[in-house]
Amino acid sequence: MKSPKQRRQEIKERRAKRAAQKIRCVKDRPIYRPIGAEPVTPALLRPTNSYGIPDFVRRGYYQDYPFRCKGCGKEEIWTAAQQRWWYEEAHGDVWTVAVRCRPCRQQERIRKTEARRIHLEGLAAKLRAAD
Repeated sequence: MKSPKQRRQEIKERRAKRAAQKIRCVKDRPIYRPIGAEPVTPALLRPTNSYGIPDFVRRGYYQDYPFRCKGCGKEEIWTAAQQRWWYEEAHGDVWTVAVRCRPCRQQERIRKTEARRIHLEGLAAKLRAAD
């Protein structure tokens, strides 16, 4: 008869062996990616509290994403390289997608900056009036 300590050790060894076999099977399988697709590195993605997994992570690669600009209505393509930069280097949220073209994004950024400046000036004037 084996002691509980010996039995636990055997169980750990079996689990490690099964895990190693599973990893080997996944690594041996070839990954077919379309031309222009970029591979995903899940370790570089920003952590999320969602129970779901984004399609590009499940698929294993980024692919070009066509969209219509929210501002001007122009047809655009969010390339795989741009997606990789956004998700892995800029650490953007994995559930966001492109909705505006570059010129419309710049205009929106300027509009928000101006609105923020006006708001802060109004707060400062309100504080001065209260004194």
